[in-house]
Amino acid sequence: MSLSSYVPIIGVFALAAAFAVFSVAIAPLIGPRRFNKAKLAAYECGIEPSPEPVGGGRIPIKFYLTAMLFIVFDIEIIFLFPWAVSFDALGMFGFVEMLLFIGTVFIAYAYVWRRGGLDWD
Repeated sequence: MSLSSYVPIIGVFALAAAFAVFSVAIAPLIGPRRFNKAKLAAYECGIEPSPEPVGGGRIPIKFYLTAMLFIVFDIEIIFLFPWAVSFDALGMFGFVEMLLFIGTVFIAYAYVWRRGGLDWD
């Protein structure tokens, strides 16, 4: 495999990097500059704004728990895609191993559900 076969990949990376740099550099120049107190205040979805000082305040732990659960199940999907692609090559061994993996994740899901980790109240 010669270096010329990598030119399209390098070109795509260069184009993506140029677009990113251009977007970041041009945004302050052409973007609106209408700042007010509400735009500068910290905001977390689902939390009622309070008269606390800017940059401070306590955020409920349920937001972090939701993010952690998302990460766990997102990583599970990352493991399922390669398994699905090579399902024929893995045979029965791969099928049994994936059943064990899915069972383990399901047990964790049932535990979180039972403990009330999915309740948003």
